[in-house]
Amino acid sequence: MAVTTSTSTLGSAFAEALTAKDFERVAALLHPEVDFHALTPKRTWQASSPEQVVDDVLREWLDDATEVDELIDVQTDAFATCQRVGYRFRGHDADGPFTVEQQAYLEERDGQIGWMRVVCSGMRAPSEH
Repeated sequence: MAVTTSTSTLGSAFAEALTAKDFERVAALLHPEVDFHALTPKRTWQASSPEQVVDDVLREWLDDATEVDELIDVQTDAFATCQRVGYRFRGHDADGPFTVEQQAYLEERDGQIGWMRVVCSGMRAPSEH
């Protein structure tokens, strides 16, 4: 895993918890009144509590049949009042191996993620190089 910053951020912590499928840790990173929106190839997602983010969004993306094998890359940065995190991971499910990339912008509130926007590539077949 390549991390491009030397300090841990909420964004990198989110990426690490998500790809570990550690949904309790994800929920702990989210503010109780989180404003969460996401865009995947076929759907938009919205949630306003840690429980909704985990149960209605993230468990849909990474269900019990989906295994994450490796967090490949995490890149963090800051933009205006936002933190940015981009991350890529590999996994497999009943359809075979896949790679996913997500880009997220977030704002901190009381030490947690209070506002987050995520764009997801969807599960893509790995390239054969």
